[in-house]
Amino acid sequence: MHVSVSGVGMRARESLRQRWASSVFSWRTPAEGLPGQCGLPSLCFPAVGFPEGSQPQSQSAQSRGPHPGPCSWVLLGHWEEPEDEEKFGGAADSGVEEPRNASLQAQVVLSFQAYPTARCVLLEVQVPAALVQFGQSVGSVVYDCFEAALGSEVRIWSYTQPRYEKELNLTQQLPALPWLNVSADGDNVHLVLNVSEEQHFGLSLYWNQVQGPPKPRWHKNLTGPQIITLNHTDLVPCLCIQVWPLEPDSVRTNICPFREDPRAHQNLWRAARLRLLTLQSWLLDAPCSLPAEATLCWQAPGGDPCQPLVPPLSWENVTVDKVLEFPLLKVHPNLCVQVNSWEKLQLQECLWADSLGPLKDDVLLLETRGPQDNRSLCALEPSGCTSLPSKASTRAARLGEYLLQDLQSGQCLQLWDDDLGALWACPMDKYIHKRWALLWLACLLFAAALSLILLLKKDHAKAAAARGRAALLLYSADDSGFERLVGALASALCQLPLRVAVDLWSRREMSAQGPVAWFHAQRRQTLQEGGVVVLLFSPGAVALCSEWLQDGVSAPGAHGPHDAFRASLSCVLPDFLQGRAPGRYVGACFDRLLHPDSVPALFRTVPVFSLPSQLPDFLGALQEPRAPRPGRLQERAEQVSRALQPALDSYFHPPGTPAPGRGVGPGAGDGT
Repeated sequence: MHVSVSGVGMRARESLRQRWASSVFSWRTPAEGLPGQCGLPSLCFPAVGFPEGSQPQSQSAQSRGPHPGPCSWVLLGHWEEPEDEEKFGGAADSGVEEPRNASLQAQVVLSFQAYPTARCVLLEVQVPAALVQFGQSVGSVVYDCFEAALGSEVRIWSYTQPRYEKELNLTQQLPALPWLNVSADGDNVHLVLNVSEEQHFGLSLYWNQVQGPPKPRWHKNLTGPQIITLNHTDLVPCLCIQVWPLEPDSVRTNICPFREDPRAHQNLWRAARLRLLTLQSWLLDAPCSLPAEATLCWQAPGGDPCQPLVPPLSWENVTVDKVLEFPLLKVHPNLCVQVNSWEKLQLQECLWADSLGPLKDDVLLLETRGPQDNRSLCALEPSGCTSLPSKASTRAARLGEYLLQDLQSGQCLQLWDDDLGALWACPMDKYIHKRWALLWLACLLFAAALSLILLLKKDHAKAAAARGRAALLLYSADDSGFERLVGALASALCQLPLRVAVDLWSRREMSAQGPVAWFHAQRRQTLQEGGVVVLLFSPGAVALCSEWLQDGVSAPGAHGPHDAFRASLSCVLPDFLQGRAPGRYVGACFDRLLHPDSVPALFRTVPVFSLPSQLPDFLGALQEPRAPRPGRLQERAEQVSRALQPALDSYFHPPGTPAPGRGVGPGAGDGT
């Protein structure tokens, strides 16, 4: 702003020079005054220009008379008593003769009106009246800078003493503050700047620092309105937002909305890092300042929690980006740093793991020193600090005597030492090697025993395979020819191999035990060994089954005393009625003698094969789950078919041929 003074009166012309420039005089005072009063939190004094030959001789700050508020009043001027009295008299055209030592005064006031406070700046300029020429400007006052809040009203006014005709009175409204709102939407945070359209403004994100300058993060010039989206992982408590209109000398508005945001505090600790500078110095890197304390802890391999070494060490306050020293004599890979905040563990890092290698299976001994050179030792373990020597069942207690010998012989590394105690790291490698040797020996013995068991089991399996699966063959002795046909089938099945049991070969045992007892014993043994019961159906067997299903008993005297099939129905039927037959029973019949559909429906719940047309399927049902390959099974079916064919031809011989011979197979001659 320029203020010009002439001999006729006071002329005022104003212009806002919105530029930042250095002033000749600079003075800043703390803010004073209550809301509604005139305070001065910051003042940049102007450079004052004077006409040639008129230079200021003194500068002073003083208070002059009552004013609207506690304003600072600065007097800048040049005082000189004129030699020629007429010069001054001719300078006034108003007819009023002023004293020879009179001066022309101009007082300029800048008033800042902004809710809830007001401020003002008062400047007085004096020019000797003798230097005033009619119609000419004698000087100017330039304000290079002043502070005013966005949205406030700035009033610039001046008055002269004595009062002249024209005085300055200007009011200017500064641009309004952009409206900023912060909202969260899931993982995103929105900065909503609701400013007028085509309003240009700057937006900057920065980390505010308690010590040191802010750390800029992002800056962009935008045009309103705008919505800026931030990821929630970018939030930290010291993240601040600065907004200002793109106008000269605009005051920047700062807001830090995330100081109390829990997510921001979590992100702060996620971003914090411990950095090792030297072997014994480190610092905490973090975006913001934070209250924290740190200490050393001992991390044993195996995943157990790191155990703080407090005492004998203590917690130390930590300042972000400030170098800290460890009170250590030597470093160890198992030593780690724990950082706590508000008594909660926030950060833990083993700083020496990269340079010294992985964690070692060492034992940390804590030495405590007392009066008269008394000392005690304990070994730090997950369960606590175990005194040495000790009768406890922990590893350190069992090796206590050896650890004390290692300490006395100098095999332990001293990590820390002071008047109250010391820390020692004792290696456990040699004891671990002994333990591993015993473990390897136990493993070898176990492997040998397991191999022997598997070998015996394999031999047993081979022997069982050689003996074959057990099969109990039940049939109805319709006539002697059918018995010879059954004997031929049983003999052929024994070549597969199968262990076949049939009453035709056990007549003496069955006569001694009785048909029912003999069948029960054979059935129980066959099923316990994982075998199968074969029901060989014939017209007589179907008739017996039908009688049992209708009446529950068979006609007395209808069959001979050696008919095991009739005796077996009392135990076979419950298995079928209760659904226990599948997998344990198999049915069969001969092609030209009986059709499978003639078998009662109850017995068709298990496979019923027609022989010899379905002989491969029949043999497959009799085999173990580890059945031979299909090609091998077909070969066995052909072998059984060749053995069975003469008996079939003999049984189904046309009438007039000689009767077939007696039965075949072991024990066949025992029949009567």
